[in-house]
Amino acid sequence: MRAYQLPKGGAGIDALVEVERPDPKPAHRQVLVKVAACSLNFRDLGIVRGTYRVPVRDNIIPLSDGAGEVVAVGAGVTRVKTGDQVAGCFFQRWPGGEPAPDVHASAVGGGTDGMLAEYVVLEEEGVVKIPAHLSPEEGATLPCAGVTVWHAMMEHAKLVAGQTVLLQGTGGVSVFGLQLAHAMGIRTVVTSSSDDKLARAKRLGADHGINYKTTPDWDKAAMEITGGRGVDQVVEVGGAGTFARSFGAIRVGGKITMIGNLSGPATELNPGLIMARRANIQGISVGSTQMFEAMNRAIAANRIKPVIDKVFGFDDVKAAYRHMASAAHFGKIVIRVAA
Repeated sequence: MRAYQLPKGGAGIDALVEVERPDPKPAHRQVLVKVAACSLNFRDLGIVRGTYRVPVRDNIIPLSDGAGEVVAVGAGVTRVKTGDQVAGCFFQRWPGGEPAPDVHASAVGGGTDGMLAEYVVLEEEGVVKIPAHLSPEEGATLPCAGVTVWHAMMEHAKLVAGQTVLLQGTGGVSVFGLQLAHAMGIRTVVTSSSDDKLARAKRLGADHGINYKTTPDWDKAAMEITGGRGVDQVVEVGGAGTFARSFGAIRVGGKITMIGNLSGPATELNPGLIMARRANIQGISVGSTQMFEAMNRAIAANRIKPVIDKVFGFDDVKAAYRHMASAAHFGKIVIRVAA
């Protein structure tokens, strides 16, 4: 089968190489998936750049996100059958509840080989059926960005209709968050450096947009938008460049969910900021199979269609990575694997 592999974490985009590997076979309670499409996340860019916080194996097949058709099942499989359209879970061994201490060892495209191949073997508990109204390309966008923001908003913040969430940027996580929040009656404040992207976010249902280039005190703007109360939650994807302002944007007793550090690590956590806001802060890493299935039920009930920025062919993988690196995208970047 055709696949891509990265010789070493940090080797760079140009080091990605197409290889031939033997077709994999499913073992007990495993499934073989013919991959139709994959999607990129900022984590994948961090892996090729060497900035990802978790070490990866040499000669890893990259990408955590992908979807396709189950073409064979191993002994004991009952959750899915041949012909089912499924997406792989980011963590292959986190079915639900609290994650095991070694859960990152089962992270697809990091601890284990990823989805950028024609065929992959996944654990029975590490796949979910994609909503019937979605294409394989759309289903491929769900596993990391979608589940992460579902975990943030629904599991950590437990947002309900009428509350307000601030979403930083217009990458995959924030756009999924916007779509889910809009469907559930949760008010949204979106930040971006691009007025064009903010306009697109408003067309998707964003209630307010803040350009953080022209309004660097975006925390004060969020406070004004909410009548001085503050937002109920900030989905924090920044880090050192945004963390202090996130405290300035939340209400007393509000929540900050940390899911990334795009602008660098938050090297200093000021306890005074936590006390002043009685803030609840939690770092999360994607989510479980149960969270994925709960999110899919919401996506199906509301007929939500993931926002795809651009689709690349299997021969154009490096171009897809470079498009991610340009930060010009709005929503998800997809690679079509099947011809």
